Amino acid sequence: MPTDSPAPADSPRTPSAPAAQAPAPFPERAPLPDPGPGPTLRDPGAPAAVARPPVPPQPQPHAPALLPAPAPAAAPGPAGPDSGPGTPAPVTRRGYRAVFAVAEFRAVFAAHLLSLLGVVVSELALTVLVYDLTGSPLLSALTFALGLLPYIVGGTLLAGVADRYPARRVLVVCDLLCAVCVAVMLVPATPVAGLLALRCLVAAIAPVFTGTRMAALTDILGEGDLYVLGRSLLRIVSQSAMLIGFGAGGLLLTVLSPRGAITVTVATFLCSAALLRFGTRDRPARATRGDGRGTLLAESLSGARLILGDRRVRALMLLFWVPPTFVVAPEALAAPYADAIGAPPAALGLLLCAMAVGHIGAELFVGSALSPRNRSRIVLPVAAAGLLPLLVYAVRPGLPLALAALALAGAGAAYVIGLDQWFVDAVPRELRGRAMTLLTAGLMTVQGLGMALAGLAAEFFPVHQVVAGSGIVGTVCTLLLVAEARRTDPRRRSCTEGRDGADRHVTSR
Repeated sequence: MPTDSPAPADSPRTPSAPAAQAPAPFPERAPLPDPGPGPTLRDPGAPAAVARPPVPPQPQPHAPALLPAPAPAAAPGPAGPDSGPGTPAPVTRRGYRAVFAVAEFRAVFAAHLLSLLGVVVSELALTVLVYDLTGSPLLSALTFALGLLPYIVGGTLLAGVADRYPARRVLVVCDLLCAVCVAVMLVPATPVAGLLALRCLVAAIAPVFTGTRMAALTDILGEGDLYVLGRSLLRIVSQSAMLIGFGAGGLLLTVLSPRGAITVTVATFLCSAALLRFGTRDRPARATRGDGRGTLLAESLSGARLILGDRRVRALMLLFWVPPTFVVAPEALAAPYADAIGAPPAALGLLLCAMAVGHIGAELFVGSALSPRNRSRIVLPVAAAGLLPLLVYAVRPGLPLALAALALAGAGAAYVIGLDQWFVDAVPRELRGRAMTLLTAGLMTVQGLGMALAGLAAEFFPVHQVVAGSGIVGTVCTLLLVAEARRTDPRRRSCTEGRDGADRHVTSR
């Protein structure tokens, strides 16, 4: 299925506060190493969550509900075959090795890798096919754009699918639907309009698949560090697939026709469906269709209102969305910038790859070398500074300096690995599939919007000024979000309330 954005992507931990004793609408969660959510959302029609083994109470007072306890000494382990969702047993492995120790995650990982490579190959082959049939550069470019635009439609109107039906069923059906769509593309009688419509349909299904898988990872890996590292691995695969997939697609097109290359995508979708069907457990849906829940469309829209209506969740979601909106500018303008500095043709490929290389390297380092607590600590500082390397473009740098700036900007996306934990803590389980679907849809949409705005600005200003301006505007917007994230931090509110309570107690004597 389509990529988790570099989260950013996709795409992408502070010291823990004491655990809560206050009543909460959801069962207590396993100890987590980051600050956790603020007041949680509640879907009025959702069923009560299944109770989990209680966490021993902590002695410290004044903690908000659902605030995680201090991190355990060892990373949480994989859920065994008899374990309930989100209750992994402790193991001695740490880091990425612990994630791969979970058999279900290995199936999800392999399915993601196969389908992602297939999607990248099909995008390239379909672009070539449309150009061969029409001779129109506009329609050929539109084929790529149609891979981003329908995300917001599927992510908004179909988000309820992720919570309403069992995750495994949703994932398998999405893969099979995409395989059917791509298979119809292979029919010689399919007109160009039909090819573009099928491309839109695949793109509309993508956020439902990705959001459902992101939510399902909390069942497979638990809600703690293993989930964060699992998401990190999927993002790394997404970034790597952009580098490998286009190269593989180019090689395939030297020996196969465009339709022949697209055939590979059908096979990858079918293999992905088989891996998910037979490699993962069948778990019940997070939310059931109870009385008064309404239609799927109403359920999707009401979930979006609940999610975006919560101040804490909204701030975290915007932290996922805003930096990628601006960081795509140098990639969107790589071709005109290479031409402006007189770089050789090979420089274009380097400019397009540099940011992904920086992202992969930084994410691997943060995921393997930093503790969950330190990953949480770097979220806001790294997010605030992540776009500053783009300011180098103000001096119209040559190729080596531009590549270094792009690699640093890509490395700035490593803040997402800690933000993942904050987000999963802030969203209640029965809304999690809709929240993840909306997150994915918004992320892909804002990146497409950012590319379009960068191209529009480059019509009126030099390319290097547009990229530098993206860095400035993006940094200002991100700083505002960082301030909002600090204000909604439940630990900060808890400390303030504690001080206010102490002051009131003193003055009442």
